[in-house]
Amino acid sequence: MAGESAKAVDVAGAMIIGPVPAVDWLIVAPVLIPLIFGALLLMFRHEMRWHGIVALIGLAALVGADAALLSRVLEHGPLSMTMGSWLPPFGISFTADALGATFALTAGIVAFVCAIFALRDIDVSGRRYGFYPFLMLMMTGVSGAFLTGDIFNLYVWFEVFVISSFGLLVLGSERAQIDGATKYAILNLVGTTLFLIATAYLYGTFGTLNMADIARKAPTMSEAAPLMTLATLYLLAFGMKAAAFPVNFWLPASYHTPRIVAAALFGGLLTKIGIYALLRTLVMLFPVERSILADLIGWVAVATMILGVLGALAQSDTRRVFGFLVISGVGVMMAGLALGTETGLSGTIFYAVHSMLIMTALYLLAGVMKEMGGSFSLHELSGLYRASPLLTAIALLLALAIAGLPPASGLWPKVLLVKAAVDANAWWLAGAILLTGFLTTIAMGRIFLFAFWRDAPAKGVAPVIVPATTALPALGQGVLVVLTVPIVLLGIFPEPVIRVANMAAAGLLNSSAYINAVFPAGGG
Repeated sequence: MAGESAKAVDVAGAMIIGPVPAVDWLIVAPVLIPLIFGALLLMFRHEMRWHGIVALIGLAALVGADAALLSRVLEHGPLSMTMGSWLPPFGISFTADALGATFALTAGIVAFVCAIFALRDIDVSGRRYGFYPFLMLMMTGVSGAFLTGDIFNLYVWFEVFVISSFGLLVLGSERAQIDGATKYAILNLVGTTLFLIATAYLYGTFGTLNMADIARKAPTMSEAAPLMTLATLYLLAFGMKAAAFPVNFWLPASYHTPRIVAAALFGGLLTKIGIYALLRTLVMLFPVERSILADLIGWVAVATMILGVLGALAQSDTRRVFGFLVISGVGVMMAGLALGTETGLSGTIFYAVHSMLIMTALYLLAGVMKEMGGSFSLHELSGLYRASPLLTAIALLLALAIAGLPPASGLWPKVLLVKAAVDANAWWLAGAILLTGFLTTIAMGRIFLFAFWRDAPAKGVAPVIVPATTALPALGQGVLVVLTVPIVLLGIFPEPVIRVANMAAAGLLNSSAYINAVFPAGGG
């Protein structure tokens, strides 16, 4: 980075002299912005009418900062900033590369869109319980997780967004919410404990928690250090966070219980942070161990895909259907992790971006369908085509997208993943991806046929049709249009995202640019 200056730092009695990178606050802006606006919301805790506006301003600023950061990374390569002017690896580093910056920008867009939807979905009581401060705190944790260069601080940011998501989960204090929150908290505590144990073991092995430092040391310690144990622990811990089989049972037990906008945030963002952590640790830090675990990861991916989509087929509640589709998508992303090639990893990264958008859109679609049809149940929903042809068209496009069919965004990441699987002679993995897409088409077809095309609901149940001109359906359809446009554009013009995904995948496989951003020539 420009503006480097030499500085001496005394650490434990040892004098280390080297260049200290100039501070680039753009790297930490995605963390500082939601944190500051969350504090402002607490200051306005007695002015509920301002919460939505303040949150939207903050999230718009967050999207702008994320976009500027991604542009800077694509132009100059990975960027790093170490706090307190301490030389890495002793200071706490924030490091932005193509992978982290892309995920952070997509997460910011999702949060901004959900905040617009929340203007009508969250009433005064929900605001009083702290929806918007929790949302800003969650985005602080999400952005921090994507941009941290220190694995212990990855743990810290995990805790930040888990605590805030717990607050969003219990918003309203209904019995189902308390039950779902209890399961969510207890089972996530297990994953967090494994994460912390693995991190303590990692520090005892390497004497550092800086990811760039670990990446450059690991190849020289493969014989002497228990790297396979560390990789397996992280696979289990982050597999639970990502809701991969067989440690995914917390998700279908909880994601159907919160307010629909909170469920949209969870479905769009939280499991993708687990996928990001798996990519960062297993591909960048422990590539040899990942290759040894590749077959295991592949079969976990297949089980997660198939069991997830079968669970979706067995449900009649639209929120539960989408919860199981979140799980199925996690399996698709883990297929690229199992393959470990640049094409496979590019497919995973592209699919993660697609999944953030499509799962958010599907949950918001369920909310609008409920407002217009009076229920989340497919036994009771019907006739929505007559109420809103626009919503019907949106639902059809989203169904095509989640199934991986043209013209939407789900097609191209699956093409990349299937190609990577065929190139690696992993026909069973390619077949599982294609079978999952076929079964997902059936699951979404059930929703479309029952809720939109069916003229009458189950016998004895009167349909409740709310005109699309009322507040929430009208606003909800507008939000869905905003989300559907990029989903379709990514399907028609996938090249820009594929280029960024290729750059991110190459950066994971060859971490020299990431390491050089943290340890400039002559430093560390």
